[in-house]
Amino acid sequence: MPGPTPRPAYDAAAAAARDSYGRLVALLASADGDLQAAEDALGDALERALVAWPDAGVPARPDAWLLTVARNRQRDRWRSAEARRTTPLAPFVADHHAPVHLDDVDPDAIGDRRLELLLVCAHPAIAPADRTPLMLNTALGCTAAQIAAAFTVPTATMATRLVRAKHRVKTAGIRFELPDRSHLPDRMAHVLEAVYGAYVIEWSTSPTELRRLPPEALRLAEVLAQLAPRDPEARGLAALVLLSSARTPSRTDDGGRYVPLGQQDPARWDGDQIARAHAHLRAAHAERSLGRFQLEAAVQAVHCARRRDEPPDWATLRPLHETLQQVAPSLGGAVALAAVVAETDGAAAGLALLDELGTRNPAVARFQPAWATRAELLTRLGRGGEAGLAFDRAIALTHDTAERSHLECRRSRSPDA
Repeated sequence: MPGPTPRPAYDAAAAAARDSYGRLVALLASADGDLQAAEDALGDALERALVAWPDAGVPARPDAWLLTVARNRQRDRWRSAEARRTTPLAPFVADHHAPVHLDDVDPDAIGDRRLELLLVCAHPAIAPADRTPLMLNTALGCTAAQIAAAFTVPTATMATRLVRAKHRVKTAGIRFELPDRSHLPDRMAHVLEAVYGAYVIEWSTSPTELRRLPPEALRLAEVLAQLAPRDPEARGLAALVLLSSARTPSRTDDGGRYVPLGQQDPARWDGDQIARAHAHLRAAHAERSLGRFQLEAAVQAVHCARRRDEPPDWATLRPLHETLQQVAPSLGGAVALAAVVAETDGAAAGLALLDELGTRNPAVARFQPAWATRAELLTRLGRGGEAGLAFDRAIALTHDTAERSHLECRRSRSPDA
């Protein structure tokens, strides 16, 4: 029985699965449109990597190795008697059996097919409710459990939906190609939602290292803005993701301790990414059509305009948050608005908004940011016993080690701790 996989091999395989999953699935599935088979082939390649790499060493190009092994698995399936009986001839069949060698494969040279995969998943033949989850799973590498949590449905339910949607891609014969420009706007909204969903899921997932946006969210947001430069929401999403990514280095200090937004050092923010975000926002503003992603990006831009030792510009942030709740109401947006109102009108006013929200939306009881905000406001009001209970709940609901330590420290300093 083989022993545990040595750490370097495991880390390399995990990094490939995390950073390149969607790109490799898109390349594999583009041959025959079979998403499930592409995922099976890649999963097999990852398993083989955990067996081969500890002895042979991690290859210089792990993605190329995985793509080669996965493609060979596909070829084995295409050669099988079952495939010959059930698969109709198609223009791409001729190259199924072409020899593939590791030196001949370079995923970066082949090109990124994720954009086409995203648009395949947004095809009208796919049920509207399944489009964004399918994109998150296949093109952006999010698990069924992560997507289920984001959509507040059981994991088993989401897994069933994903299997059904992948089967639909295959049976409907949806081709991997960019649609006609006239069809692009109808699909773009779903694609933007998926990239945004990956951005949100990353920040709500328990990290084992410094949090960072997945490469897919960062790269694809800008690709979408290039594809549809006159789409203000595509521009707004690119700005939002860039501004969030720009602050990554300052979210923890040199000791790995969590640093709240208002206490972050602007000197550690990425000025190039902020400048690119501002360019996207200016282009979006020129289209004179306001939307959710533009508003969220504007909120981030105000925070990123803060100088060191200056408080956030709450007077500007409040109307932005209020407008955002009118345009695209959400639980997270409502809690953020309560926090901003607490800064402009006092802690009691912010707490009143949280209480009102709790009576309207039972999900507040399971929403970690609501408990963390409540704990801070109760502390300001001198209600230490209640604050302690709220801190306990916020700590229990977070899986972020740095944030948990920060909340535990805040709790220990609150009255009646």
